[in-house]
Amino acid sequence: MGEGPRGELAEKIAGEVALSDDPGATLRKWRTDFDVTQTELAEILDISSSVISDYESGRRDSPGIAVVRRIVTGLLDIDERRGGDRIRQYGRVLSAGFESDVVLDLREYSAAISIDSVFDEIGAEGLVDGERDRITGHTVIDSVEAIQRLSSEEIFNLYGQSTSRVLIFTGLTRGESPLVAQRVVSPTPNAVVLHGIDEDELWEHAPDLARVDGFALATCTTPLETVLDGLESLP
Repeated sequence: MGEGPRGELAEKIAGEVALSDDPGATLRKWRTDFDVTQTELAEILDISSSVISDYESGRRDSPGIAVVRRIVTGLLDIDERRGGDRIRQYGRVLSAGFESDVVLDLREYSAAISIDSVFDEIGAEGLVDGERDRITGHTVIDSVEAIQRLSSEEIFNLYGQSTSRVLIFTGLTRGESPLVAQRVVSPTPNAVVLHGIDEDELWEHAPDLARVDGFALATCTTPLETVLDGLESLP
């Protein structure tokens, strides 16, 4: 399926589908992750959208590897036509040495930008102002996978080239675990966004911890794909 991030992403998707107990559901997961409709995918593959629907629902037998590869190629072709956002996200995570189910995106910006502008772009609600008001990058992290699978050294690598960044933690219930876990490393990031919860659901000690450590804190309930798209639009 080719070399580089596109080729490695293609192999990852195809492998997940092939090993899945529910290949149709896995195909649907990746199609929705790429924000591609069944109709769009069917058009580029020159088939009926009902065929895609039948595979994803299990009404058809599980697709063979040749069909899976064709579907994967179609998803990647659509992404490239749109500018290649998903392929680039995967490539950045891969080059940083992380699995894409642990780190969803990691990027350095071309210039420092205000934390407030990032919060506005992704629809985050700022709760605590930090000691620093600008950042030069972001990392989006699945909090459960990170805590379960990353060592303290790997957690430090979440900062990329600089701690002057915003860490966005997903998969939360209250936000306690990632805030405590990040204290294993020093220094702290300039900003933290706890995604998937609002202020009412937040761990009660989170604002105090942010003030003590000097980072800006926000919550965000914007759909994750919208957050990733908003981050991609930053300089």
